Amino acid sequence: MLERLAVNEYYCFIDGFSGYFQILIDPKDQEKTTFACPYGTFAYRRMPFGLCNASRTFQRCMMAIFHDMIEKTMEVFMDEFLVFGNSFENCLSRLDKMLKRCKDTNLCLNLEKSHFMVKEGIVLGHKISKNGIEVDKSKVDVIVKLPHPTTVKGVRSFLGHAGFYRRFIKDFSKISRPMTHLLEKNTPFIFSDDCIPAFQRLKKKLTEATILIAPD
Repeated sequence: MLERLAVNEYYCFIDGFSGYFQILIDPKDQEKTTFACPYGTFAYRRMPFGLCNASRTFQRCMMAIFHDMIEKTMEVFMDEFLVFGNSFENCLSRLDKMLKRCKDTNLCLNLEKSHFMVKEGIVLGHKISKNGIEVDKSKVDVIVKLPHPTTVKGVRSFLGHAGFYRRFIKDFSKISRPMTHLLEKNTPFIFSDDCIPAFQRLKKKLTEATILIAPD
């Protein structure tokens, strides 16, 4: 998805209003959502976030509404909608079609959290623009300021965050090997002289991460 998005000139980031609560629950199934409180028992008439299949149901609904537009003129991730275009007019035309589809299906949007006709934005933790795919600087800054881990949990947390951007770092697994060794079973935790350079090198690589461009 990121590769498809990062070749366009304009983007519209649109937020859905109240998310799952736009999905009505069948009356015969409402009793399955019953919960108790000091004032009695209550059941949801609209789908709450806590149901085990709520996210799957909502995403399937969005896919059904925009089935002929996804990957072609827009992308959908839960209640986040992204319309893109290679020119202002092209993006505006696609936005108009998307909004008409929302109107036809009574899908509500939150305009206060939406941004229209911008040239860059953050998608799934990555910055996208016509130039390509970049790391999210705000997330990288947090990683760069971290002191070296002092526990196995700290190592796992750092590698998890840094690994999110491993596509930007050549030989990520080789560089991080001294630290991943600490996660192996029955391995004593010693943040050795091999781990410190690896830790610093990964942080340095993140600050120098290049812009990735999707192939033609």
